[in-house]
Amino acid sequence: MSEELEGTMASEEQQEMEDKVISPEKAEEAKLKARYPNLGAKPGGSDFLRKRLQKGYARVWLPDAVDVWKSAELTRDYTPGDQVLSLQLEDGTDVEHRIDPQTNGLPPLRNPNILVGENDLTALSYLHEPAVLHNLKVRFIDSKLIYTYCGIVLVAINPYESLHIYEADIISAYSGQNMGDMDPHIFAVAEEAYKQMARDERNQSIIVSGESGAGKTVSAKYTMRYFATVSGSSGEASIEERVLASSPIMEALGNAKTTRNDNSSRFGKYIEIGFDKKQRITGANMRTYLLEKSRVVFQAYGERNYHIFYQLCASSHLQEFKTFKLGCADDFHYTNQGQNPVIDGVEDAKEMCHTRKAFTLLGIGESDQMALFQILAAILHLSNVEVKDHSADRSMTYFQPDNSHLMVFCELMEVSYDDMAHWLCHKKLKTTTETYVKSVSKMNAINGRDALSKHIYDRVFRWTVDRINKALKSAIKQHSFIGVLDIYGFETFDINSFEQFCINYANEKLQQQFNLHVFKLEQEEYMKEEISWTLIDFYDNQPCINLIEAKLGVLDLLDEECKMPKGSDDTWAQKLYNTLLKQKAHFDKPRLSNRAFIIHHFADKVEYQCEGFLEKNKDTVNEEQINVLKMSKFDLLLKLFEDDEKATTLSSSRSVVSRPGQSQRDNKKTVGLQFRQSLHLLMDTLNATTPHYVRCIKPNDHKSPFTSLIIAVCMVSFTKAWTLWTYQEFFSRYRVLMKQKDLLPDRKKTCKNVLEKLIKDQDKYQFGKNKIFFRAGQVAFLEKLRSDKLRMACVRIQKTIRCWLARKKYLRMRESAITIQRYVRGHQARCHVKFLRCTKAAVVIQRNVRMWAARRRYQQQRSAAITIQCLFRAYMARQHYYKMVYEHKAVVIQRWVRGWLARRRCRHYLAAIVLLQSCVRRMRAKRELKKLKVEARSVEHFKKLNIVVGSHAHHVCLSERLSVVEKTQAAERGKLGKEMEILRGSEREARAKAERVPSLLEQLSFLHQELQSTCREKEDLEEQARAYREQTQQVVADLNAKNNMLNSEKDDLNRQIKEQAQQITDTKVNVENTKQLEKDLTEERARYQKLLSEYLQLEERHGDLKGEMNDNTDVTQPTVDMPVLLKLQRRVKELEQEKQALHLQLDKKEEAQQEKAKRQELESENKRLKQDLSELRNSLTSESGDLAPPRPGSEPYNVLLEQLNSSNEELEMRKEEVLLLRSHMVRQEALKHKVREKSSDIHTLNEDGELWLAYEGLKETNRLLERQLQRQEQVHREECEELRDVVRRLRHEQKQQQQLLAQSLLLPEDARIDASLQHEITRLTNENLDFMEQLDKEGKTIRKLKKQLKLYVKRVEELEGNYYIKCFGRASWAATPVSPVNITRKEKDFQGMLEYKPGDEGRMVKNLILDLKPRGVAVGIVPGLPAYIIFMCLRYADYIDDEQRVSSLLNSTISGIKGIIKRRGRDFEITSFWLANTCRFLHCLKQYSGDEFFIKHNSPKQNEHCLSNFELSEYQQLFGDLAIHIYCQLIKCIEEILQPLIVASMLENETVQGVLGSKPTGMRKRSSSFPDGEAVTVETLIHQLELLHTTMNQHGMDPQLIKHVVRQLFYIICAVTLNHLLLRKDMCSWSKGLQIRYNLWQLEEWLVEKELTDCGAKETLEPLVQAAQLLQIKKKTVTDAQAICTMCSALTATQIVKVLTLYTPVVEFEERVSATFIRTIEVSG
Repeated sequence: MSEELEGTMASEEQQEMEDKVISPEKAEEAKLKARYPNLGAKPGGSDFLRKRLQKGYARVWLPDAVDVWKSAELTRDYTPGDQVLSLQLEDGTDVEHRIDPQTNGLPPLRNPNILVGENDLTALSYLHEPAVLHNLKVRFIDSKLIYTYCGIVLVAINPYESLHIYEADIISAYSGQNMGDMDPHIFAVAEEAYKQMARDERNQSIIVSGESGAGKTVSAKYTMRYFATVSGSSGEASIEERVLASSPIMEALGNAKTTRNDNSSRFGKYIEIGFDKKQRITGANMRTYLLEKSRVVFQAYGERNYHIFYQLCASSHLQEFKTFKLGCADDFHYTNQGQNPVIDGVEDAKEMCHTRKAFTLLGIGESDQMALFQILAAILHLSNVEVKDHSADRSMTYFQPDNSHLMVFCELMEVSYDDMAHWLCHKKLKTTTETYVKSVSKMNAINGRDALSKHIYDRVFRWTVDRINKALKSAIKQHSFIGVLDIYGFETFDINSFEQFCINYANEKLQQQFNLHVFKLEQEEYMKEEISWTLIDFYDNQPCINLIEAKLGVLDLLDEECKMPKGSDDTWAQKLYNTLLKQKAHFDKPRLSNRAFIIHHFADKVEYQCEGFLEKNKDTVNEEQINVLKMSKFDLLLKLFEDDEKATTLSSSRSVVSRPGQSQRDNKKTVGLQFRQSLHLLMDTLNATTPHYVRCIKPNDHKSPFTSLIIAVCMVSFTKAWTLWTYQEFFSRYRVLMKQKDLLPDRKKTCKNVLEKLIKDQDKYQFGKNKIFFRAGQVAFLEKLRSDKLRMACVRIQKTIRCWLARKKYLRMRESAITIQRYVRGHQARCHVKFLRCTKAAVVIQRNVRMWAARRRYQQQRSAAITIQCLFRAYMARQHYYKMVYEHKAVVIQRWVRGWLARRRCRHYLAAIVLLQSCVRRMRAKRELKKLKVEARSVEHFKKLNIVVGSHAHHVCLSERLSVVEKTQAAERGKLGKEMEILRGSEREARAKAERVPSLLEQLSFLHQELQSTCREKEDLEEQARAYREQTQQVVADLNAKNNMLNSEKDDLNRQIKEQAQQITDTKVNVENTKQLEKDLTEERARYQKLLSEYLQLEERHGDLKGEMNDNTDVTQPTVDMPVLLKLQRRVKELEQEKQALHLQLDKKEEAQQEKAKRQELESENKRLKQDLSELRNSLTSESGDLAPPRPGSEPYNVLLEQLNSSNEELEMRKEEVLLLRSHMVRQEALKHKVREKSSDIHTLNEDGELWLAYEGLKETNRLLERQLQRQEQVHREECEELRDVVRRLRHEQKQQQQLLAQSLLLPEDARIDASLQHEITRLTNENLDFMEQLDKEGKTIRKLKKQLKLYVKRVEELEGNYYIKCFGRASWAATPVSPVNITRKEKDFQGMLEYKPGDEGRMVKNLILDLKPRGVAVGIVPGLPAYIIFMCLRYADYIDDEQRVSSLLNSTISGIKGIIKRRGRDFEITSFWLANTCRFLHCLKQYSGDEFFIKHNSPKQNEHCLSNFELSEYQQLFGDLAIHIYCQLIKCIEEILQPLIVASMLENETVQGVLGSKPTGMRKRSSSFPDGEAVTVETLIHQLELLHTTMNQHGMDPQLIKHVVRQLFYIICAVTLNHLLLRKDMCSWSKGLQIRYNLWQLEEWLVEKELTDCGAKETLEPLVQAAQLLQIKKKTVTDAQAICTMCSALTATQIVKVLTLYTPVVEFEERVSATFIRTIEVSG
């Protein structure tokens, strides 16, 4: 029941309760409550609250030391008088909260869940600290939304990370939207300021405030980016870039790292962005406040100096910075004090590049940049200058002679080293009588050095701001401006000094301005609504401001003390105590300090330390040191101190009598005085503008993104006094609280009657003129009543539905019981019958089973007996078989053994016999040998020897032979022995193979027969081979003869080819020259086109300026001869025609070159053919004489035959090509030379196609080509000369144009326009005269050619007539014109042409395009009538072959259509009509162009009407581009029409009022797109779509094009609706998803009705359909997440997460999407 707590409480009693519940750590909040009496007020009185607490289960907020506030729920009823509340925290812990008996205050109530996370804090029912903190925490941490409205203030929480919410598409989404219509954003505030400036013509201011590190600088930067994007500049194109470029420069020079912020602005700035009357940026101006100069010389631990110093050190390695002699940042005293020179994620070297680019973009040159960096480098070197004390006198100091850093400082500043070293250690004192120099102590010298550094840096900063303002200043008059104030927020540290005092003083002034503005707004609202309530009292901080700036205030006393000669911080503190302590309530003194004071500011009390106030306020610097710098030769340094010299001169002229030094000291303004004056000037500026407030908040100190939100008190300067509702909003929201009898025609009266019944206390609300005013808490009470009403309605509906469900269930159960009984009884009967049947069946089964069992046993026994018998008999048979096999094997073994034994005995016997024979033979041989030896020893033997002594040689020979024979016999005996053994083995094998001899004999006989048949075939083949050999020898002889002939021809051809090659080389050179000239001509044409486009732009600008100058009667302008301009335009068109003629000539040359290439190709083919023939000849003649030619069928023969056939085919084909080429060239020659007799030596080619005939034709063709080439070369040379003349002329004209442009840029804008127009008129007039002379010459030529053409036509007619008479006779000739009337009528009916006179194009364009009313033509006549008329005129121009008419007609048509679209392009009817006619005319051009594609689909009559003389493909491209341009303009026009309707009809409209309505919206009410009473529904959108569709159909637009348009329209509807859904938190709810799906269904039904379902429009709505389903689907479990990822295929994961994050329950029955579920979606996606 915690969501139902509301009521009304008296603000006084509730204030006591608030004071009770505040934690001790926030004792100062009581002062805030006193100053804001309505802050935290609870609705109703305490009695009512106690009644609500008595019901129990109420939710409240309890103070907590860690989380500041914790939510708790009441567990026990509260009764008045109870001192303790029993509560339970959200984590289940039970606690007891004690009530203060003195105040009797109760804890603050918690808002209902449906109000948590609101865009506007004023929409909360209870607006107190815990409610505000909790709402910001939910939006920041859970929803990751950094912006929230709090009334008129935009609260921005620093996310500490880059967010993708500042892109160009987001800017376009917020552009033009009302502030309450979109989710909170810095762009919404910027758009509101921009719109108010344009609407009210009043200057605006955006005040960005907040503590250090809250993101003020980034917010201001994005604000300026928004203005630069949506406005555009009126003059200089780069003014937006310059405005944005000032940011990096100011950040480098004015921002530094602090403990709270890495990029903290240490100065305040107010940027005025100027706009003209058309709300375009004209320039900007910047004012700065209170630069923190002390940071230059001192930084606390963990902090840095200004970024520019570290950027210089990081870039010291660059060549241009070498002269600065810089090093690491740790090397310099001014940059190493914080001991943290590096910022995470920031590269100083890269940032230096950005800074230098910004300087360059703002027009600060490289020399000025380097001079600026040189001064900054000198400051760094000055920081390292060490001062030493004299050993004798501590009050005297000196520098070492070799002090390198001081020398570098003097070198960079170009000052004297001795002078600077002297005055750093000394000072000059002036008295009334004398002036003397005194040495200073070491500490004073160091302070003087630091003061000089601060002074120089301050001058550099001011100079940079002045240069930026000069760069942003524009010559265009500023009509209004929007100021962006980026100033420091309220600061309080452990030690607060002069800087914090000034900052808090500025915040006091801004707070007072805010209070007055809020008071004014409330007062205006009350006056507007004519209510008589007492105005709200706001806390006025004027006393605190008076304490600071009034007479004898803090600043006044400080300035007075600074003027005293011996003034000090202590004496000033005593003056403060004596003057202000008892008189000012906001001033206090610390208990334990006499050098500090306390001021009670609006935000908190701050204790300031007096030490250093006087020194910082004086801002003194040694004048002699400044004088040394002024004597420098450094130009930039002298510029920095020019203001000092002027001030010194002025003061010296004014003070003549005063004593020395007194006037300068009195006239010099202190820092406090300067700051007070600049602050007053700022307040005056802000008061003169309409302010817009942005409050930046720092969420935590550890710079963690989206992790924690720790804000002590977040009352962002707004108190909720009243809640405003319009009568229509109240009626729509609380319609459920009204009865039917309460409804009256007057909504205002109805609301009054209902409120009087619901809220009895009339002081809690008031009725205004248009709105109802509710006090705090009354809306919560009404929400409670509405919730109770809806809950009771839900209960009643549930009761009725449950009754209906119960009765339906009972009837269904009764019917089911009867049915069950019927079926059970039937089941029982069937079961009994089944039992009887089963019993009978069991008996039968038993009988049969028993019979079957007995039979089975018998069969088993019988089968077993038979099986046993079978097995036994088989066993016996096997045993008998095994025995027989055994006996058989024994017999076989015996047989083989016996045979082996017999064979062994036989072999033994044979061996014995052979041995015996050998022995006997050996014995006989020995005996014979002995006999021979005896005979040899006998006398007779010697006698014989003596006889044969003469033949000794013969005997020697015989003896040798005998020895050889013996050796041979011995070898043969060994061989025979071996052979004997082999024969014995062979004998054994022969015996084994004896059985194979018969089969081998049979095979032998068969092979013998085959051998005989083969021999016969061989003889036949030899006969054929001899015959073929003779035939081949004959063919080879013939080929040799032909080859010899071809060789002779080849030699001739080679000689001619060499000659032609030389000619071709010359031709190529000419072609290259031609290409170069063509390239030059193309460049000149491009330049000419550029000049022509510039001329057209100047002409258009001249037309606009002429209209403006005619209004100014005081200034006389030179008149322009418009007919001359029109004639010049026509001459430009004629020049375009000449360009086309040049193109035709180039095409002819290309054709000639192609013919040359083809001839070269034929020659190369001829060479290849000759080469093939030579290879063939070589293959035939390369065989040696002793080898025969290849046989037919062999591989060489086949290869030779294939080569021969291919060669013959190639020869035939080439001969045909040569004949065709020759005949073509001869025909061309015959046409060019009228009288030419055919030469008798031209040979006709036979059908055989002999090569020499082709060669003769080729030679004649070559001669013909040579003559043509010579003529073409002559023509080409002439054309080249002409083109060179054209190029020279165009270059001369280009130079003149450039000189004119250069001169015109130096003139003022008005004189520039006049001079350019005058020069253009003069130039075009001269050209016109030249062209008129050429036109006369060409006219004479045309007349001469026309006469010749007429003569030729007559001759042709005579020849045709004679031929006709010869063929058909005179009777048929005379009878031919039988029906001339019918023939003429037929031509007239089907010609489709419209004759017009030359020069009528302008009248046709005026009547058909400019003055034509589309509605009358589309409805009353023919939709495409203009297109048809223009095409008929085009056909007539083509028929008479008038190129000038064709070009003039088409160009005039294009210009006319462009003109009407330019002037009336925002009219949908005009745009649709001319899109349809342009497409119709383009279709006619394509259909009748003569292209093969269209000829195939045309009818014969349509093909007869095709254009015959002109090829208009270029104009087809132009008309196609024009149609695309008109289509884009049509889409833009439709988008402008539908844009106001889409959001109102698709999202804002509610079909069911009062139940599915939106929640309370707070102060910033959402504006409707239309006035009250004009509700925009989806029917309105469909009606508009119906009108658009009907108009396009009436205009005769192509159906396919209509489908494209409709698809684009639905895409626009889907995109706009989805973008607004993703940017509006209040639209992401279940009820809105239901409404969107209903609206989409109606759009789909419209598509079905119009038969447009196939155009793809339905598919474009798929992302929106899925987004609506996403709003309605269940979103709890992991399964749901998977289902969502599967379903939403057309949405990205980022879009799904965005919708789920923005999902907001409208009623308390809905639930929010948990962060865990969203993370699951992110992981799944």
